[in-house]
Amino acid sequence: MITGTNGRSALADAPDHNFWREHTTIALSPVAAPSVLGLFGFAAATFMVAANLAGWYGDSQTPLILFPFALAAGGIAQLLAGMWAYRARDAVATAMHGIWGSFWIGYGLYNLLIALGVLPAAAASGTASVAFGFWFVVLAAITWVGAIAATRENNALTAVLGTLAAGSTLLAIALMGGVPVVQTVAAYVLLVSALLAWYLGSAMMLESTFKRAVLPVGKRRSAHLPGAVPRNLIQYEPGVKAGQ
Repeated sequence: MITGTNGRSALADAPDHNFWREHTTIALSPVAAPSVLGLFGFAAATFMVAANLAGWYGDSQTPLILFPFALAAGGIAQLLAGMWAYRARDAVATAMHGIWGSFWIGYGLYNLLIALGVLPAAAASGTASVAFGFWFVVLAAITWVGAIAATRENNALTAVLGTLAAGSTLLAIALMGGVPVVQTVAAYVLLVSALLAWYLGSAMMLESTFKRAVLPVGKRRSAHLPGAVPRNLIQYEPGVKAGQ
């Protein structure tokens, strides 16, 4: 890194940088954590559908009753949370809520078309089952990457995305290979993911309300990577207030 005579980055002393430092207005726009809504929406939809897949309740008609709520809570609410996470500059939440919100909207539309007799149910058609399995192939691939990224944030989020990715992988295998036992195992893994998401959403909401950590989530400490070049930020010097 190039430094000036005072030990600071030469880029920080550039005339253009100094101009923008002196002519920049910093306006804070606090937002609530979008993932509180996203995690609760995901947990609710996933728990209901996974419990049905695990055989806890229902029959072949149950998905047609569940899908309106799954579409609204897991789909619309979670997709909105993903877009708000974009505003909050949370890349992991944007990607995960965005892709899974889109999935639940697609799931709702698929079941609506089944109810209207336009498309066959996955359980009633081998071709439909394989095609539905491919949904989870791409979801698993994206979610595994999200789980890796989450290791830099906290243990609870890593566990949510790790179990979600594993459940998606197993469900893809079950649907594409026609293995009911694997589908049951996948359903239980997804139930664990839903419960972990409920726990993390609750922890985030309680922390926001009580202004302190109430439920542990295993937050990671921020660390500076070796060799990383600091960004050329436009900000006030430590101890200097606006207007001074």
